[in-house]
Amino acid sequence: MTEFNSASPDWNNIPALMVSGPIQLSDKNTALVPTTEGPLSISMHKFGARLRFGECQFGDYGMLVAEPESAELSIDQATDQTVIEGSGFTLTLQHEPLSFELSKGSEHVQRSPSDRHFVREFRLPPLARVDQGWFISMELNSSEPVYGLGEKWGRLDRRGQLVRSYNHDALGVNAEISYKNTPFAWSPRGWGAFVHTPAAVTHGVGYAPWSQRCYGLLVEDSSMDLFLMAGQDGAAIIESYTELTGRAPVPPVWSLGAILSKAYYKDVEELMATAREVRAHNMPCDVITLDGRAWQDTDTRFAFEWDSKRYTDPAAVIKELKALGFKVCVWEYPMVSVENPLFKTMSDNGWLLKDRNSGETYRYQWDMSCFGEVLTPLPDSGIVDFTHPDAYAFWRDSHKPLFDLGVDMIKADFGEQVEDNNMIAHNGDCGDVLHNAYTLLYNRCVYEAAERYCKTGPFLFSRSSWTGSQRYPAQWGGDPQADWGGLAGSLRGGLSWGMSGAPFYATDVGGFYGDQRDAELYVRWSQASVFSAHMRLHGIGQREPWSYGAEADTAVTAALQLRYQLIPYLYQTMTHSSQTGLPVQRAMALAFPEERASWAFEDQFMFGEKVLVAPCLQAGGGVEFYLPSGNWLQFPSGDVFTGGQSYKLTLNLDEMAVFVRESETIPLGPVVQNTDELDGPAVIEEYWPTNQLP
Repeated sequence: MTEFNSASPDWNNIPALMVSGPIQLSDKNTALVPTTEGPLSISMHKFGARLRFGECQFGDYGMLVAEPESAELSIDQATDQTVIEGSGFTLTLQHEPLSFELSKGSEHVQRSPSDRHFVREFRLPPLARVDQGWFISMELNSSEPVYGLGEKWGRLDRRGQLVRSYNHDALGVNAEISYKNTPFAWSPRGWGAFVHTPAAVTHGVGYAPWSQRCYGLLVEDSSMDLFLMAGQDGAAIIESYTELTGRAPVPPVWSLGAILSKAYYKDVEELMATAREVRAHNMPCDVITLDGRAWQDTDTRFAFEWDSKRYTDPAAVIKELKALGFKVCVWEYPMVSVENPLFKTMSDNGWLLKDRNSGETYRYQWDMSCFGEVLTPLPDSGIVDFTHPDAYAFWRDSHKPLFDLGVDMIKADFGEQVEDNNMIAHNGDCGDVLHNAYTLLYNRCVYEAAERYCKTGPFLFSRSSWTGSQRYPAQWGGDPQADWGGLAGSLRGGLSWGMSGAPFYATDVGGFYGDQRDAELYVRWSQASVFSAHMRLHGIGQREPWSYGAEADTAVTAALQLRYQLIPYLYQTMTHSSQTGLPVQRAMALAFPEERASWAFEDQFMFGEKVLVAPCLQAGGGVEFYLPSGNWLQFPSGDVFTGGQSYKLTLNLDEMAVFVRESETIPLGPVVQNTDELDGPAVIEEYWPTNQLP
C-alpha cells in the first residue's frame, strides 16, 4: 500500500482507483461500484450523494442522529462512464481512473479536479487507497473560499491551509490545533463535504504543497463515509449538515446571563466575598463558577467529592449563593486520580480505559511542563471509559447528588487525553479511533446527567467537542492569552465553530492566562462578548469589573446591562438557531452570501439576523468595518451609515461599533441583576429605535 507523506506527497507513486467491473444496484436505493480497492457504495439523498468505501470497523458513536433516507436510483452505464440519478441529483462516474461529477439539475455541485498533468488526466488521484486510509480530491475554483472544519483561531477562509481534524489541548489560540474539530467544510459556491468518522482527517484546502486548485481529504480510517451536499448558500448547507448530525436545544434562560469565574477561588471565604461584592456593585450576573481547585482536592480529583478541608458544609454554601441570586457551576474532567478510592472501584469494574499491552487499567501520566503555575502537579489518573454502558451510567448518575445539592451547571473540561494507541476501550477501539469521539461521549454523558437531575434545566460548558457535540450546549473556547491576539483568536474560534454547525459559544472574557490587568482589553473583550450566545468572565486572575479600575467598571457594567436588555432578542435568535443549526454569531460570508465584499472582514459578525457587530480588537479604540448595502443605524446613537462601503472609527471606551438595518427594530428587555427577576425571556420593555411597543 502506498505511503502518504502529508508534508510532501509523492503523487506520481499514488495509484488512482479504477472501476474494475460492471456497476449494479444491490437494491433499488444503492449502487455498488467495483474498484481496484474494493466496492464503492453510492446512495442519493435530498442533500446530495453519499460515497462509502470499506466496512466500518469502529463503534457507533452516534455522530449521526439518524440514517438519512435514500432515494431510488437509476443507472445508465457505458464503457467508460456511468450515470447514476436519484433525488434530483446526477452523479457521473468516469471509470479510468475513477472520478466523479455531482450535479443538481443543470447546476454543477462538485467534481474531481481538472488539474491535468503532462502524462495523465489528474495530477492528484481523484480517489486512492494509501497506507493511512483513503484519499479523495475535489475541485476548487481559483478564487473559491472554504469554511468550517471546527474551531480555528486564524483566517475563517481555510483556503491555503492544511488542517487536521484531531482534538488537542491547544494551550491557547495561536496554532492550527484546537479543542473542537469536525471534518465538515463548505463553500459559498454551493457544496459541502462531511466525512462521517471518528478518526483524524487531514484537509489540504488549496494547500500549495498539494495543489492550489484542489481540496484534498486524507481520511485516516479503514473505511470512508463521505457525504457530498448541495445548497444555495452556507446556511442551507449547515442546515443539511445539522439535520444529519443534530441541532442544539434552546438553553435555559439563566444561562444567557453573565457567568463569573476565576481559576480559582481558594476557599469558601474568597468565594462568598466575591459573590457578595458582585451584588454590592450591582453587577448583573447569573452564575458563579467553582473551578477545579475551587472545590476539589487536587491530589484526589475527580470523584464528585467536595474538599472536606475547605467545604465542611457545601449545602450551606450553595444555599447562601442561591439566596444571593446565583446559579452554581462546578468543574469536572473525565479522569480519576489513583490517589482516590474511586480509582480502584472503577478499575475493578473495568470502567476505565485499559492498557492494551498489559490488560491493566491505563495510568495517564500528566506532563506538567506546559502548564507552568496554572496546574499544580497531578498524580497519575485513570480515564473514564464511556464506551462501557455501566461506566457511562455510573458517571452520569454520580452527578445526581451534586444537582440535588443545588448545582445548576457543569463545566466539562479536558477530554483530549485519549491519544495513546495503547489505550483500549470496552468496545475494542483504541486511542487513535476513540480520541475524537471520546469528547462526544463525554459531552453526551454530562448533558444527560443535567437532563435527568438538574432542577433548573440542562446546560453545560464543554471545552473539547466533535461532530454531534453541538447537540449538548454549549461550548467555550479554552485558555486564550490575556492580550489583543487572544481576543481576536477567540472571536475567530467562535465564528469558525459556528460555521461548522455549532450555534452556541463563549470565550474567556479578559483572557485566561498572562494577565497584565489591561483594563482597555478587558472592556473591549466584554463588549464583544455581549453579542455572543453565552458570556463568561474567566481567567487566572480576578475578572470582576471593579478590579480593573473605575472607568473599566463603568464601561463593563453598562455592557452587562445591555446584555440583559438583549435577552428577548437573544432568546429569539437561539430559538431560530435550534431550528436551523445557524449560529448566534454569523460570519459575514454566512450572513451575506451575495455581498462578497463583506467576506474579507472576518472579525466582524452578525448577532442573529439584525445586529452587526464590529468588535474593537486593538488598543486605542480603532475599528475598521464594512456595512452591507442599505442604510444602517449605529446603536444606540441612531447615527445613519450608508452601506456598501467600509468605515474607520475611533471609539471612546464606552462606545461600540454596533449597527442595525434602518428598517429593523430590536426588542429590549429590562435591566435586571439576574434572570430570576424576569417573568420570562419574552419580556419586552421597548423596541429600538422606535422606543415604544408596536
